[in-house]
Amino acid sequence: MEYKFYSPADTVSADEKKEIADFLFEHLDQFGDEHKYIMKCIDFALDDKEKFGGFILVSREEGRITGAVVINKTGMGGYIPENILVYIAVHKDYRGKGLGKELMLKTFDRAKGDIKLHVEPENPARFLYEKLGFTSKYLEMRWTR
Repeated sequence: MEYKFYSPADTVSADEKKEIADFLFEHLDQFGDEHKYIMKCIDFALDDKEKFGGFILVSREEGRITGAVVINKTGMGGYIPENILVYIAVHKDYRGKGLGKELMLKTFDRAKGDIKLHVEPENPARFLYEKLGFTSKYLEMRWTR
């Protein structure tokens, strides 16, 4: 398995961004977002503004994406974690083999500061997050226009 980090310091082609977004769109299953929002998140992660940006981690085997993580910086710290894990997906052929855990551990090593994430209660990945030390601190509530 090969792993590659993409950061705002890297030049990432539109084709590479689209490949990552296509992968996430397909493999997030019912827990994903519209393709255009995944692209927007990727663009944010690769933004070079001082307080924002983030990074992307992609795993590949024989050139094919097997997993991806997108972290956005929040521009905050202390009262809200410095990072938000927006997307993580593992190719269906690689699930249950430890790749999700490996992606998370590599993400922990790379991120500066704390990490938060949102997970739906019925998402089976929730159990991995709990095993890795994530705790439920708040009930998220949203007001939508």
